[in-house]
Amino acid sequence: MEMVHEASDETLIDLAEHVGFSFERAAVPAIDPPFWQKGMFRLFVSHLAKYRAFAAELQTALLDFGISCFVAHNDIEPTEDWQTQIQLALATCDSLIALLHPGFHISNWTDQEIGFAMGRGVPTFAVQFGQTPYGFIGRFQAFNGATKPATLLARELFDAYRKNKQTQRRMSDVMVGLFEKSDSFAQARVRVGYLEQLDSWDQAFSTRIRAAVNDNSQVSGSWGVPQRVELLIQKWAKSAV
Repeated sequence: MEMVHEASDETLIDLAEHVGFSFERAAVPAIDPPFWQKGMFRLFVSHLAKYRAFAAELQTALLDFGISCFVAHNDIEPTEDWQTQIQLALATCDSLIALLHPGFHISNWTDQEIGFAMGRGVPTFAVQFGQTPYGFIGRFQAFNGATKPATLLARELFDAYRKNKQTQRRMSDVMVGLFEKSDSFAQARVRVGYLEQLDSWDQAFSTRIRAAVNDNSQVSGSWGVPQRVELLIQKWAKSAV
């Protein structure tokens, strides 16, 4: 107990799985709110209203990685019951990221948003922008966001979610879906690169990406992509033996 007292959640999950425990994602209500992009990973962005412009930039940048963000001050229509919409987003998100700008802890709402997400058991990350992680959120993975553009932070978040034990399967499915829907040669090349970096694979993915080569001309006509798909399928076939 003393040895694992300060261990990260990822290490504890690895140990638990080693001795036979299994982990499932937190249950999501059978509802499909319109503010989530279909087929994408759902990320609630907890932030101060003062910094909503950066939150919006991050929201846009994460779309390239199959991550749909809920940014309260941008996604809620003025005529809607905003508190109900925030609760719905918290109840249906796959994860929460807290943008810790100065004054974050003073807000009446941000700590409640974090508590809601942690209560559901979804991964909760923090990005430091001058506010040091505190309380329970201090135990979780934190990113340094100071002077960092939204595009770079988006890439770091994608890497974290594709590696995290609780989210890697979901992210793998999302990236396969994006690859299937590639609508340009360049997009297919970028997205097959994402597939090559995945740490989790389902045998059905091999069937799906091979079908994408056969059915999507933007995939089949993208130089080198069909060959990379076959190598990827072979790689995961060998790892399953």
